[in-house]
Amino acid sequence: MMAQTLHLAMASVSVSSRLNKAIHQHYMSLPQGDLCQVTYIWIDGSGEGLRNKTRTLDREPQGIEDIPEWNFDGSSTDQAEGSNSDMYLIPVAMFRDPFTLESNKLVLCEVLKYNRLPAESNLRSGCKKVMEEVKHYIPCFGMEQEYTLLGMDGRPYGWPQNGFPGPQGPYYCGVGADNAYGRDIMECHYKACLYSGVKICGTNAEVMPSQFEFQVGLCEGIEMGDHLWMARFLLHRVCEDFGVVATLDPKPMKGNWNGAGCHTNFSTKEMREEGGLLHIEQAIERLSKRHAQHISVYDPHRGQDNIRRLTGLHETSNIHDFCFGVANRGASIRIPRQVAQEGKGYFEDRRPSANCDPYAVTGAIARTCLLEMEEEEEEEEEEST
Repeated sequence: MMAQTLHLAMASVSVSSRLNKAIHQHYMSLPQGDLCQVTYIWIDGSGEGLRNKTRTLDREPQGIEDIPEWNFDGSSTDQAEGSNSDMYLIPVAMFRDPFTLESNKLVLCEVLKYNRLPAESNLRSGCKKVMEEVKHYIPCFGMEQEYTLLGMDGRPYGWPQNGFPGPQGPYYCGVGADNAYGRDIMECHYKACLYSGVKICGTNAEVMPSQFEFQVGLCEGIEMGDHLWMARFLLHRVCEDFGVVATLDPKPMKGNWNGAGCHTNFSTKEMREEGGLLHIEQAIERLSKRHAQHISVYDPHRGQDNIRRLTGLHETSNIHDFCFGVANRGASIRIPRQVAQEGKGYFEDRRPSANCDPYAVTGAIARTCLLEMEEEEEEEEEEST
């Protein structure tokens, strides 16, 4: 019986994770002199997956401007035809490498097509334009990334092979081997983010067993998407070392189990100052008029992923309805109780799915809450004159 249990446990982790790590460490500890390994990271044609490849530079880059453009075969990432497959990698954000250490770097890149126009999956380009237009509002974001750990067999990590764990209740922020499944991964990912320079600000176990959350922020403008995507890359790499999979599927298990979202907190300078609650309420009113448009960009498949999650159950609102409330986790938009009491702060949009593109989400929020406000004010001025 013990041998069978051990076999099932081993089957749930990847073959690569069982390679001899002592041998690996021997080579990783070899000195590399002044040379620097730079790993280029980009979003592939799915809009969800990440790819990476590494090159050597003669010296440590001091800033993003020291990292040259590169290219890759877009026909192998669903981003180009084979007859014209070269795509450009444009470095946009640099982080320290927690895996190879020394002076080595991780670099997040935008993808451009052969004509140097943004690839279809490059939503950063459009988001950056919006953030430039609204930067005088000092828009700040924080995103709460939920994810679920899976074994190589596709089952949530640690779940019984032919059954289910006990019902939800003891797992949220839980402690103990019977409540926390995979804490090592959560903690290693947290440390990797801190080392890299990702603005991670917290983490916790979630409601469903094998489900966790980490929070990234406070980030201003385009920085939010950059840091969340890099945090996701680090999560997948840490999970690779442990031999398990992190899925961002918004509803990985059917039935009476919580889904996974990416709740997005937003504020402007005016919202954070005295009397800011009025500006928060005005922003929520604008969001209420654009509910369908936001749902269509809050997951990569125009709402088809989120429809499995936003049912009105398990701390979600119904995908077809817009509502808001103070301290209400069943609302589309939640105003934290402390914000309501102090009359200033931020609001939380609870609709984005775990697999959302943060550039699409933050860009849509900034566009609706700020650019449309400016358009309304311009129309009012024209009417008054």
